Amino acid sequence: MAQLSSEELLRYARHLSLPAVGRAGQERLKGARVLLVGAGGLGSPAALYLAAAGIGTIGLVDHDRVDVTNLQRQILHGTASVGRAKVDSGRDRLADLNPLVGIEPHDARLSAANAAAIVAGYDLVVDGSDNFPTRYLLSDVCVWLGKPLVYGSIFRFEGQVSLFHAARGPCYRCLYAEPPPPELVPTCAEGGVLGVLPGIIGSIQALEAIKWILGAGESLVGRLLVFDALRLSFRELGLRKDPDCPVCGQRPTITEPIDYEAFCGVGTRTDDGEVDPPSLAGQLVKGAETLVLDVREPWEWEIARIEGSRLVPLGELADRLAELDARREIVTVCHHGTRSIQARDLLRAAGFAQVRSLAGGIDAWASSVEPEMPRY
Repeated sequence: MAQLSSEELLRYARHLSLPAVGRAGQERLKGARVLLVGAGGLGSPAALYLAAAGIGTIGLVDHDRVDVTNLQRQILHGTASVGRAKVDSGRDRLADLNPLVGIEPHDARLSAANAAAIVAGYDLVVDGSDNFPTRYLLSDVCVWLGKPLVYGSIFRFEGQVSLFHAARGPCYRCLYAEPPPPELVPTCAEGGVLGVLPGIIGSIQALEAIKWILGAGESLVGRLLVFDALRLSFRELGLRKDPDCPVCGQRPTITEPIDYEAFCGVGTRTDDGEVDPPSLAGQLVKGAETLVLDVREPWEWEIARIEGSRLVPLGELADRLAELDARREIVTVCHHGTRSIQARDLLRAAGFAQVRSLAGGIDAWASSVEPEMPRY
């Protein structure tokens, strides 16, 4: 077991006085290796408290760069870090908070090709990801490698936390056998998130990880903790292991990584209902009579918009169909493409024959057509 130095005895004095921790417990924390997937909203508080608690080695997996829109909730990073790799920004912040812990940055997107190799080097995984393909991938890999997985998720004013360990209880697939349709899952940018919420949920994830390493208290294995920020209330749901689970059940049918993006319906649309930004730009330059119908909210419209487009928020569209010419070609636009697909389908069902959605939304337009356009 890792021995504590005199400097560590002083730093962790408040832990050492706790009967459930003590010197032996603090040495277990020092000897632990924890992998944190995602250095964003959930990962920020989790990483900070894990490092402060003296976890010996923390692995950070993230492939994103710090953006100014992250700073409302991703407290691991600051204004000076905008544009930097999140794992580099996170490493420096954690090293400043506690130079006695080791930080292992993995500047990579977790995938079926690298997940097992990365996860294998750690004792426990904290899931701070924000997408379903990564959640299913992490869960499956942790089942196969026998690793405990601390799960957390947030949406607007609600958060969830659990701890999955197939040897003792259910896995993530036992809770969510199938992912929701991608068009029904808005991003944080589209659905919004209260900045303090990931701080609460990520802190609980750190707590569960620390308790697991210490062997203290009762873990969330077999329980889903649901937090409602508006009511400031917690409720608990019991979870059971699914004997028919394709990964951790009695007769597993998934024993190696699959195409998780295809499983979650990400990037699999092949119909002609979308137009890419360069193609739309070309149409507009040629003077096409195309109506660019922006279905975002007014505050988003104020940040960035395609010149000549018309704003009709998605929530108002059904009541304002009479304002649109059904004979005209329409291209619907939102932030990343989710709401615009809903708008496209609504218009087609109402008899509008020439409707397509802008693939990737205004964000893709800014990236490929107007690089000077503000992005959020």
